[in-house]
Amino acid sequence: MRDLHRQIKLIYTGQSQRARRFRYGLIVFDATSIVYFIVTAALPVTATIMALNAVLGVVILMDFGARMWIAPNRRRELLQIHTIADLIVVASLLLAPLFAESLGFLRVLRGLRLIRSYHLLRDLRRESLFFRRHEDAILAAVNLFVFIFVTTSLVFVLAFEEYDGIEGYIDALYFTVATLTTTGFGDITMTTPGGKLLSVFIMVVGVALFLQLARAIFQPSKIKYKCPECGLNRHEPDAIHCKHCGEPLKIETEGDTGA
Repeated sequence: MRDLHRQIKLIYTGQSQRARRFRYGLIVFDATSIVYFIVTAALPVTATIMALNAVLGVVILMDFGARMWIAPNRRRELLQIHTIADLIVVASLLLAPLFAESLGFLRVLRGLRLIRSYHLLRDLRRESLFFRRHEDAILAAVNLFVFIFVTTSLVFVLAFEEYDGIEGYIDALYFTVATLTTTGFGDITMTTPGGKLLSVFIMVVGVALFLQLARAIFQPSKIKYKCPECGLNRHEPDAIHCKHCGEPLKIETEGDTGA
C-alpha cells in the first residue's frame, strides 16, 4: 500500500513526463465532462444518459479519493471549494435516480474544476512560452467561460425548465450574455425576486470578469518570473534586469529571430 501511495502521489504531483501527461489528461477529462453537462442539460433524461452519469460519477469519485489519499493536509484539501464542488457533483450524478433528477442542476459546479489546476499551470509555465506570455488573458478567458457556463445553467434551471430541448438552453445563454454585457434587449427577462437578484449578480460579477479579460488582452504583456532578490513577479518578456531592484534575470525567451 505504501508503494501504491507513492506511485499515485508521483503521478499527481511529480515532474516526470508521465505525470505531466496524466495531469493534461485530467484537464481533458474535466473539460469533456463540462461540455457533456452543457449538452445534456437541455436534453430529456434517458437510460443512456443515466448510465453515463453513473460512470462519470464513479470516475470523479475515484479521482477525489486519490487526491484525498495523497493530500498532506486532508482537512484543508476537503475544505477547498473545488473539492466541495466535486462532492456535490458526485452526489448529483449518483443519487439522481433517487430524487428524480432534481439534483441535476448541481452539476454546473463541475466548471470550478477548470480554475483550480495549479499543477497544470506550473507545467504550462515551464513548457509553453505562449502560455507564459499570455497567461493573464488565458486565465481570464477561462474564468469568464466558467462563469458564463455556471450562470447559464442556473438560469436554464430557474426560468426555462418548461423547454424540453436545446432551444431553452440557448435562450438561457442569450439572456446571460445580454445581461453580462448590460445590453438588456428586454425580450427575455426574469420576473421573480430571485431571478432579478440573479440578474444583478450576473451584471456585477460578469462585467468585472469581462473587463479583466479585456485588460489582460490589451495591456502590455508581462511574464510571471519571480525576482530572486526583491520578489517582484511580473516582468517584460525581454527584461534582463529587475526594474525594481536591478537584479539580473534569466527569463527564458525565444531569442532573436532576425537575420
